[in-house]
Amino acid sequence: MAHDTPTLPPPPVRIRDDIPLEALDAGRWDALAGGGPLISHRFLAALHATGCASTRTGWTPRYLTAWADEHLVGGMPLYEKAHSYGEYVFDWGWADAYRRYGRRYYPKLVCAIPFTPVPGPRFLGDRSAVKGTLLDAALDIVADGDMSSLHILFIEGDDRAACERPAIIARTGVQFHWHNDGYRDFDDFLSRFSHDKRKKVKQDRRKVRETGVAFRRITGHDIGDEDLAFFFRCYEATYRAHRSTPYLTREFFERIAATMPEHLLLVIGERDGHRICAALDVFDTHALWGRYWGAVDYIPGLHFEACYYQAIDFCIERGIGRFEGGAQGVHKLARGLTPVVTRSAHAIGEPAFADAIAEYCARERIDIAHTVDELEHSTPFKAASDPPP
Repeated sequence: MAHDTPTLPPPPVRIRDDIPLEALDAGRWDALAGGGPLISHRFLAALHATGCASTRTGWTPRYLTAWADEHLVGGMPLYEKAHSYGEYVFDWGWADAYRRYGRRYYPKLVCAIPFTPVPGPRFLGDRSAVKGTLLDAALDIVADGDMSSLHILFIEGDDRAACERPAIIARTGVQFHWHNDGYRDFDDFLSRFSHDKRKKVKQDRRKVRETGVAFRRITGHDIGDEDLAFFFRCYEATYRAHRSTPYLTREFFERIAATMPEHLLLVIGERDGHRICAALDVFDTHALWGRYWGAVDYIPGLHFEACYYQAIDFCIERGIGRFEGGAQGVHKLARGLTPVVTRSAHAIGEPAFADAIAEYCARERIDIAHTVDELEHSTPFKAASDPPP
């Protein structure tokens, strides 16, 4: 007589906060993270090793890891923050309210990819119980009074569900993403635009060509040291033009070029044998993320071509399904990127501030929903009844 083998419960999970990312097995971390390049061990380790995300810059790593029978089964990229720079979910007003009432907002806890406004996994693991245990541990740190609050940025899917708790405040924002509808080429993509919008994009591209600028797209190990040095010169120039300091260093870009070249796309614009602009993007087989850009000379339309049209061309060539254009930017709408709601979750330690912030976020969510609805009616794509081009 056959007997069913009893199903054993999974071993208990222990949470640790004393193991740095660099000491964790990179392959295991990446498997738990789902293989995305921007949450990968290589990308995060580059931020830490080059000092970009460090105590000196106000990003003290405080990673949580989950273990079962000495096996890594989960992780949470967590940072103790001394400010709100480099997060792209803006809470300066909350910090100011704390200051005006004589309270301390910093340090706070932030679960995010530093300087990277990209939705993706934040509670790493293949079991919902592990995700919940990681969240419990982060909330316990806030409850102990060491941190004012916990902020989990750019969440989606199961992570969003894990954050649906009474004490956690949901917040929304807007980004602009391009979606590949099986386009044969860029002209096929433009054929879906209304006449006026299609004409405007063609004018954008023609005007740049008429200035004599041509573009090269370089990937992987074909990105040379001189190419990378020129890109960083452009990247620095953009920050200087805005009287700001770059978040990332040349050493960081050199490190990711050495450790994850298969995920890098470098677009370089040249005229009369001289390089004048560069954009560096990160990609995998599913998505391309527009990340960094700069120029050493001003030409109208150069930014749109280098950062959007070249990226879309590349995605169509490679069959990549999505291009995320980064934070903010209503101007992206006219280039065929459509509005997408982003989400974050916030746990505020002090009940009075939590109530006020919850009311603010509830009103903000309504405003965001109205904004997205208006934007969706303003896309460049033609209605079904419009004549073909």
